[in-house]
Amino acid sequence: MAVAEVLGPGEWLGAEIRDSDAWRVRLDDRQRQEVLSAVRAAQPAPGEIARESFPLPTLGPVLRRVREELVDGRGFVLIQGVPTDGMSERQCEIAALGLAGHVGGIVPQGPDSAPLMHVRDTGADPARGQTRSYEHSGRLGYHSDPTDIVGLLCVRPAKSGGLSSIVSSVAVHNELVRTRPALAGLLYQPWWHDRRTGDGPDSFSTKPICTPRAGGGVSMTYGPDYLRSALRGAHVPPFTDAQQEVMDLLDQLTNDPRFALTMDLREGDMQFLNNHVVLHGRTAYEDHSEPGRRRHLLRLWLTTGPAR
Repeated sequence: MAVAEVLGPGEWLGAEIRDSDAWRVRLDDRQRQEVLSAVRAAQPAPGEIARESFPLPTLGPVLRRVREELVDGRGFVLIQGVPTDGMSERQCEIAALGLAGHVGGIVPQGPDSAPLMHVRDTGADPARGQTRSYEHSGRLGYHSDPTDIVGLLCVRPAKSGGLSSIVSSVAVHNELVRTRPALAGLLYQPWWHDRRTGDGPDSFSTKPICTPRAGGGVSMTYGPDYLRSALRGAHVPPFTDAQQEVMDLLDQLTNDPRFALTMDLREGDMQFLNNHVVLHGRTAYEDHSEPGRRRHLLRLWLTTGPAR
């Protein structure tokens, strides 16, 4: 299958934008106060918060521009200065949902259809077939989540590690097309993925890593940890030599300093990523021993239109 390069602002190199402020939005005192006021005024349960019930007079237009950058620009934004210091856990949830609601529609997560997910180390074994990536402190390979946008609000960072790294999946796709065109076509063929919902056949499905996007472009659905764990399925065949070579190349490119952009998320940082054009990973981390100081992020899944 012949595959062509994809053009557009979703293609970028971490080495070229690492020192730029173009992808950062720093909240000023007035905007921080708007968030605090909206949190205090919010009465319903976090899952019931709507954009209309979380008014942000000056920050709202900024978040609309954030959405535009996510959908039509480079595909990622880091908001800094969300006033989480002194907030209760519930207030942090309200702040995260209220801010995210100005960017996109909230997509329920997990078996309980929760409006957001708490990302913290629960002691789960990452080698276990049903362990989710947000339940342990190990390294996460570069991957995309199954919604248009993923948002992460940092409530507390780890004692050390836990760095967030992102790459442009468009840039990685194009590099593979340029350097290994014969292998690039495999990205558009079916691959086995693990849903990690159990050990039965329903936990496994096939889909391409790359699919064409309406109006041009490419969407990459990738997660090496979930591709490799799919091999636990009794009916799932091992990787072919060519598939293994593609995965090795993708791992090599996503970990190349030219492509990767690393963020050390601190308290009050909120990262938004477009899963169609950005892959993200995380380094392993060491936590504090005191429960109240342990790493804690809030993850939100958003849609910018019809479900992905």
